[in-house]
Amino acid sequence: MLLERREDFMKPFRELQREIDRIFEDFFTPVTRKSTVYSYLPDIDVYETNDSVVIEVEVPGMDKKDFEVKVEDGLLRISGEKKLEREKENRNYKVVERCYGKFERTLSLPEYVEADKVKAKYEDGVLTITLPKKEDKKAKVVDVKIE
Repeated sequence: MLLERREDFMKPFRELQREIDRIFEDFFTPVTRKSTVYSYLPDIDVYETNDSVVIEVEVPGMDKKDFEVKVEDGLLRISGEKKLEREKENRNYKVVERCYGKFERTLSLPEYVEADKVKAKYEDGVLTITLPKKEDKKAKVVDVKIE
């Protein structure tokens, strides 16, 4: 009976040891994330200013020629491809965690933006798309006199 209690007591420790062994085994085994069409979705932030709606897309390691930005039928389509370049010599990859592949993000445009005046720029790994607001939808600021 004492032996059974000891076995019950040791069970969580044996499970923990097996998990630690598995983690270290996995760490030293080559890993690759497989990418299929549109499996890579870059993170975005969308915010408004008084004059525009701004979309920032986080896509480090790309070139501006790798993107396509289109406005059609009230939708903004952002697409591109982050290419995997492993052709460099003297690299024996063990772990690859960065995401690669084609992507497409589609966002509905608010009615109050001027779709024909959209601008985009790519700098420091961030694609910034600026959608100007229509003149009548821009925030109006009125100073109120306090008595």
